[in-house]
Amino acid sequence: MSTFDVPRTQRRTVATLAASQVLAGIGVATGIAVSALVASELSGSDAIAGLTQTAAVVGAAAAALPLARLASRRGRRASLTAGFGVAAVGALGAAAATAAGSWPALVVALALFGAGSAAGLASRFAATDLATPERRATDLSVVVWATTIGSVLGPTLGGLADRVGSGAASGHGDHGAAAAGPSPAPYVLATVAFVAAALVVRVWLRPDPLHVAAQVRDAAAAAAGADAPGAMAAPGTAAAPGAVAPAAGGVRAGWAVVRASGTARLALGAVVVSHLVMVGLMSMTPVHMNHGGATLQVVGLVISAHIAGMYALSPVIGWLADRVGHARVLVLGGVVLLAAAVVVAGAPSDDSARLTVGLVLLGVGWSCGLVAGSALLVDATPAASRTAVQGVSDLAMNAGGALGGLVAGAVIAVSSYAGLAWGAAGLLVVCLAVAAPAARRQRRELRVER
Repeated sequence: MSTFDVPRTQRRTVATLAASQVLAGIGVATGIAVSALVASELSGSDAIAGLTQTAAVVGAAAAALPLARLASRRGRRASLTAGFGVAAVGALGAAAATAAGSWPALVVALALFGAGSAAGLASRFAATDLATPERRATDLSVVVWATTIGSVLGPTLGGLADRVGSGAASGHGDHGAAAAGPSPAPYVLATVAFVAAALVVRVWLRPDPLHVAAQVRDAAAAAAGADAPGAMAAPGTAAAPGAVAPAAGGVRAGWAVVRASGTARLALGAVVVSHLVMVGLMSMTPVHMNHGGATLQVVGLVISAHIAGMYALSPVIGWLADRVGHARVLVLGGVVLLAAAVVVAGAPSDDSARLTVGLVLLGVGWSCGLVAGSALLVDATPAASRTAVQGVSDLAMNAGGALGGLVAGAVIAVSSYAGLAWGAAGLLVVCLAVAAPAARRQRRELRVER
């Protein structure tokens, strides 16, 4: 294409990303719902159950920077296809490990599985490549919202797959003993979902939004007689064809950009803390409920409600962030996360209703941090450095999640789920005390700039 209709390309991009997120959401959510329980059953240890979530988050963190570098060199399409493809390999490996009854192999496979989360997170930034500043959080939130469908379906379909797989195993005569162990069927479902997500991106994410954005910036700079990239042409601007220069800098450059901006530090800190708290509490809730005798179907319903809280309201949160300010929504998210921690802290293991309320609040608070924080980070980053900063952001976010899962498993092993929740509440109180003044400063700086 020699010219691009930017608004039309952006609509196609958001639609394609949304479709891939539905499929990837099924894969990721299926793994989230069953992995802790499968590992607990295979190993007999709640600490190992927490390690599975940690492995997936570590895998997502490890994939973040390679996917960002691949995007800067070859575009979003190649990067996202690779991420979902690696996740499919991990899901297939998890199915094999479950069938073999090997929890160490399951942990290794789930590290590859985590690439699906990394690709899903990168998709939200892909939605901002061609977005105008006043719609940045809104377009990002639409892609985040699309994950709702797959993420809500995933645990339910995973439970169904588990029953079908267990039923098939129990019908194999002498091999009926296999029914006593967990079924690999949910991971097979996740494999299919990730493969489908990769195909959607590979076939329909054309033209590549990152390439188009670079060409639009180059055309705008040429028209203005300026060499510096970064200005976003008005929607509909035609861009000249040509090679796309890779994004400037790598990990060090990304960190340097974040350190140089108070706004970027606030945004990144909010995203990391939100993810750390969410992963820590969410990953141990199935184990807590299992102690109360909850079935996999009940656990799946609670996790489905939690994931709905994470994604279903994201368009509203994105709209609100674009209207009242990203910093205000970040603080709001911290308050909601604090409320979630207090609610689940007093919930007995057999009180699925209270745990559901707490996990829905946990999801909504996480969504505020992710949507508003990601949009604020893009706003605070020069265009040429965005891919590097986005990779650093996802690395830090998933590292925080890995730490949350690891600490959660350890706390559960030596204390209790209530102790874990009260610890999260204390962390959030401290973070809110630090973030609220920074958010007020950021709002004043924006008013001065305007």
